[in-house]
Amino acid sequence: MKHPERAVLLALCCVPSLAAAQSASDADWEALFGPQPESSKPASREPESGSSSSSPESAESDPGSDNSTSSNEEAAATEASPQEAPVIPVATLREPEAEPPVAPRRRAALEEIVVTAQKKAESLQDTPISLAAFDEEKLEIGGIQGLADLSGNVPSLAIEPFPTSNATLRFYIRGIGVIDAQVTQDPAIGVYLDGVYIARSSGNALDIADLQRVEVLRGPQGTLYGRNTTGGAINLVTKAPSVEGVQFTQKFSVGNRNYAQSKTSLNYPFSDEFAAKISLIGSQKDGFVENTGPGSDFGDRKVLGSRVDFRWLPTEQLSFDYSFEDSTTTYVNYMYQAVLTPEGNKGSAEIFKRYGESQSVYSSRRLKSLASGAPMEDSTTDISGHTFKATYGFDNHELKYIAAYRELSDASYADLSGGAGSTSYRLDTHAYDGPASDFAYGGPTPLWIPTTTQSQWSHELQLTGSLFDDSVSYITGAFYFTEEAREDRHVPQHQFSTAVSPDQTADLVSALNDLGLLPIDALLPRLVNFTALDNSIANDALALFGQATWTPELLDQRMHFTFGFRHSEDQREAVKFRTSETFVEYNLNGQGAAVPLSSAEEFQHVKASRKFSDNSISFIAEFDATDTINTYAKYVEAYKSGGFNTRDPQVSGESGEATDGNDYGYGYAEGFDPEHVKSYELGIKTELLDRRLRLNADVFLTDYDDMQINFLIIGTVNDTKTRNAGNARLYGFEIDANWLATDDLLLNASYAYLDAEILEVIDTFGADVTNQYQFSSAPPHSYTVSGDWTALRGDDWQLNAHLGYNYVGKRLGGAKAGQPVQLDPYGIVNARLGVDGLRLGSGALSVALWGKNLLDEDYAINAIDNLPHADRAVIWGEPRTFGMDVTYRYGN
Repeated sequence: MKHPERAVLLALCCVPSLAAAQSASDADWEALFGPQPESSKPASREPESGSSSSSPESAESDPGSDNSTSSNEEAAATEASPQEAPVIPVATLREPEAEPPVAPRRRAALEEIVVTAQKKAESLQDTPISLAAFDEEKLEIGGIQGLADLSGNVPSLAIEPFPTSNATLRFYIRGIGVIDAQVTQDPAIGVYLDGVYIARSSGNALDIADLQRVEVLRGPQGTLYGRNTTGGAINLVTKAPSVEGVQFTQKFSVGNRNYAQSKTSLNYPFSDEFAAKISLIGSQKDGFVENTGPGSDFGDRKVLGSRVDFRWLPTEQLSFDYSFEDSTTTYVNYMYQAVLTPEGNKGSAEIFKRYGESQSVYSSRRLKSLASGAPMEDSTTDISGHTFKATYGFDNHELKYIAAYRELSDASYADLSGGAGSTSYRLDTHAYDGPASDFAYGGPTPLWIPTTTQSQWSHELQLTGSLFDDSVSYITGAFYFTEEAREDRHVPQHQFSTAVSPDQTADLVSALNDLGLLPIDALLPRLVNFTALDNSIANDALALFGQATWTPELLDQRMHFTFGFRHSEDQREAVKFRTSETFVEYNLNGQGAAVPLSSAEEFQHVKASRKFSDNSISFIAEFDATDTINTYAKYVEAYKSGGFNTRDPQVSGESGEATDGNDYGYGYAEGFDPEHVKSYELGIKTELLDRRLRLNADVFLTDYDDMQINFLIIGTVNDTKTRNAGNARLYGFEIDANWLATDDLLLNASYAYLDAEILEVIDTFGADVTNQYQFSSAPPHSYTVSGDWTALRGDDWQLNAHLGYNYVGKRLGGAKAGQPVQLDPYGIVNARLGVDGLRLGSGALSVALWGKNLLDEDYAINAIDNLPHADRAVIWGEPRTFGMDVTYRYGN
């Protein structure tokens, strides 16, 4: 274990604390944590309605307040002004003898959902954005602990693993995303953790300790969130410390495939002004595909994470927050399972594709086992981050500063071989010992696990408030971001090695003999490739932004007009180093020998630099038809930064042919330009039937210009070309419905329709190749339906049942039309049955049984067609999983 001290800390915090908490009286808690502070401050630090001196962080993440829902009775009796952020009262300190933290209650109306999608706390119903929000209850029911768990839970959102790293996720919202995950190319979906932008896709399949809320913003968010949100944004919000009392949560989970998890959260107020919170998470789970070859089993995963938060409230107007998080994920990548034999053109791999076929396993169903030839190695992701926030409220204004520093290291080992355990056909970076390595390097090449490292600084200054008797509300600010990253594979490493089919051996030897490379009596020819990579970036981004909403004295102030603007500047630099050599090994008179066959164009620390700028605007018109029916029309612009393609085999437009023999006229050094989107949207948000029915809907049209198209060079595994070659149009609609059918039965449904069409693609040679390209990961239909039923109630407990069905329609796995990487539709059934609110000492106990993919559906979540031995190879989604959660809460 890389950090044994974390395991000790986890054990010390989880098990003894739970045992103590279960029998805790006031004296017990004082013995464990010291005397509980007297609450001499007012019950709430939130200002009265209309004042902006409260901190949005307090509203969005203070565990002392019910910040994701207000009480049902209060929601039914009280209606907030359409443009006022709802006041979220802070609960008074509760003595341990009082009612349990989780008390059964009947629903009188749908609970209000508070979000911070517009960087302020406001009701979801007052937010003119199509978004899906998951509060703590929904996260618990859905088993959502991080970004990867959102897959299938949000129509319009598609999530896929990157082919060579299951810890790297590719996101698509409304069909817009990026199929590659290079450090020199930015994603199209912005991911934010507690308001901090996470720039890289590497390692983002992490579990987050003490996750409180997730918001998925559908559609471009160019003015408030800035660059790289052309598809949308995802907000992850964790709990902040509370000065209102001791709070403790301990959750243990177990399940099939040796699943075990412990999550601990302890909040302790040292005074009325200062509180701290520690959160720990540790888990392990076996994969669902056994490796019958050497090394680790595919899909095995272990997580150990910790988070420490501090909050200081020196005055009523001033607050300081600091957090530190650290996590280590050890995982084993899944191996792609071959489905179709290699009948397509494999380019330079044609000479050995049939041999690869003979060394591979094929099936159209999910196999329970595959075999690696070289030992399968563990991969590791380490992430740490610091965040500091300072908030000062004065009059009707608030000034906020957010600073953050994050570090990432993702060492990912992948094996793309055929799954039959062959040692003579390998696609991996493990050690290689043979005549080729002796000839080139004087000995065997070492095991090399490709590693991506990144560090980033970000600073954001925000000023929010209201003017002119609250008829104008505004947010304005400045943002600065800088990062450095590196893809480090600078040691020459084995990429592939293969024999040749017997029926092709004579032709190969004869052809190489004609070139003077191989004697005519050479035996057992083999091809071996060694590659070294070392790519690095240094990026800077600066932005100024503002958004203002005007509510004129018209129609009883039911009209609202919002205008937003953002100016962005980007400076991007990259350095590429790459060497690639292919050798022919052969046997002559009983002795092994090797000769170089080819050498790809070398990149000897080639530098590239580009600057970009952009101005994006947004305009929103809202009309409150009634107090519970809100409509909006909006126009939004956004852009994704340009960059460089490190997989481009050409240095520049002057360097000659690419690996397929074509000269495309441009290469890595020229880079590519930004891409832009313009989105038009009409939406309605309603609460009907005395707030028992919530029906939200929108229809949108997106124009997509200067598309950055990554396309694979035929005959290669990962050589690609990128250029701004396309224009597209996407349109569709989304519907979200929640119906409180009875006081004990809540029904939910969400549906998304998407029509995504690429209108024009002109290649380097001026040819119209539009019919060759389509949107990947853009299912026309996707939906979720679920029901939550309180089946039984006792004095202090209730029995709750959840049943859900998630459907994802047919979509492509790649951008090239005609590829056999279409992903079939699938539907997943999930269920949960739990008893909540059982009194245990001074706290409450919950016990739940859960199951995911109960029908054990076979479904592919990613498909590729560029392996030499397969026209189609897939990674499967999770099979049936089931388990039990036991959770103890005190003071929550």
